[in-house]
Amino acid sequence: MKSITSIPFQDIESIPTLIKDYLDQKISGFEDDLFSDQNFAKKCEAKKQRFTDAQREILANTLKSQTKGLNLSDNQQLNLKKLSLNNTFTVTTGHQLNLFTGPVFFVYKILQTIKTADYLNKKFPGQYTVPIFWMASEDHDFAEINHFRTPENYFEVRANAGGPVGEIEIEDDHFISEFESEYKDSVFGTELILMMQRAYKKGHTLAQATRILVHELFAEYGLLMLDGNDARLKEQMKEIFKGEILTRALFESTKPAVQELETRYGNVQVNPREINLFYLNNTRNRIEADGDNFRIVDTEITFTKEELLQELENHPEKFSPNALLRPVYQETVLPNVAYVGGNAEIMYWLELKDYFTALELPFPILIPRNSIVQIQEKTLGKIDRLGLEIDDFYKNFANVTRDLLLSDNEILKYLDISESQLQKHFNELGSISALTDKSFQNLVDAEKTRQLKSFVRMRKRLLRAEKIKQNEKLQQLNDLFMAVHPGGVWQERVLNFSVFFADHGKTWLQTCYEVINVDKPELSVISI
Repeated sequence: MKSITSIPFQDIESIPTLIKDYLDQKISGFEDDLFSDQNFAKKCEAKKQRFTDAQREILANTLKSQTKGLNLSDNQQLNLKKLSLNNTFTVTTGHQLNLFTGPVFFVYKILQTIKTADYLNKKFPGQYTVPIFWMASEDHDFAEINHFRTPENYFEVRANAGGPVGEIEIEDDHFISEFESEYKDSVFGTELILMMQRAYKKGHTLAQATRILVHELFAEYGLLMLDGNDARLKEQMKEIFKGEILTRALFESTKPAVQELETRYGNVQVNPREINLFYLNNTRNRIEADGDNFRIVDTEITFTKEELLQELENHPEKFSPNALLRPVYQETVLPNVAYVGGNAEIMYWLELKDYFTALELPFPILIPRNSIVQIQEKTLGKIDRLGLEIDDFYKNFANVTRDLLLSDNEILKYLDISESQLQKHFNELGSISALTDKSFQNLVDAEKTRQLKSFVRMRKRLLRAEKIKQNEKLQQLNDLFMAVHPGGVWQERVLNFSVFFADHGKTWLQTCYEVINVDKPELSVISI
């Protein structure tokens, strides 16, 4: 394995324009929220003033309780102790509890979080930074997380769903034997199989399974895992949850930002609701206003305002933030200075700046998660022999294919010359057509448009003919595209980490850690 090259996000067509504009400082109000040493220093000072010793004690005790039973590494134990100090901060990422991590970018975002914390520990030796993985255990969309893929197989766990996925117990473990059949002969197959068996033991919840798995992969890096579905943490959210119920605080505060983003980019990643809370009662359902009362959507449960506030006071653990309110929850209970997220996550964080200001809650530095693609040496060789570069596969590949098939094409050259000559003749005719009636000039313009359109049709027909003539090369191009983009999408969104770990073990983790550039969002290319 070795690093081949990297492609900045700004040079990749499919990266959302909003993300590129954010990185290029084209969105006002976020200048202090971009990656820089100066901004980190400001964020640490602001968080130090806002995050109390009592909150640190709650966080430390919660983490000790949640990691009880795990054999913590020396780095994890040190990080846990440091969190009690008022000069310790966190860098956080979060993700759903995907079966066996799901797509491999799960691993990349955690490694980037760890490396960012390491970077800050070197840059600011007078303080300490701890990497945190926030477990999205309260999500209820089980179908999104109950599977993972390898090139040969699709693995799935079945369970009754509807409530928080973190509370679902493992009863169906048939996927483990199927996984064992695929990897039993791999170099690090036994390690993978044992890892899966320890994590997804019958009776474990998905939260337990994910915590065990993430711990086994990243313990030596000092990563700590935090489950937000905890009464001790939610106790700190009572006033914010109350604001959702009484004043629609998030909905009202984000209106200007949502309107601006919709105007500039056509839509927003997540539309705020009037109440951005769920109620947990065996299932997880939205809280919705119903006149002067409140109802729990898709249930028979209703509350008066007074009853709902009393329920919040007595049982904050029964209230669950949605995707937009979750960042506020995270930043309330953690001494956090930076968040590493996917593009979609960063885009909905950008809706929340005014809400954070209204709460007097420090807004973290937002770091788009870097990407990695791992390509076999033989595939890289084929790409080179066709005269292509890796970044061609992250452009409009239909245009790349067209240009390659038509390169040095004599007919295309003649078409270009003929079109240029025709354009020149019509321009000359158009310049003197004003000497007669306007109707003649209109005829010239219409005929010019008609004849120039014929060149567009001829080019399309020429490309179609060349695709037939060069069918073998076209198939090679399509095969290479699918080798780089399995299933037609980015590799990291399809394949599970086991595909790479099976051949290289934890050396692969370290290689990925090393190629990640924490201060520059980019796609890194690794040969395997």
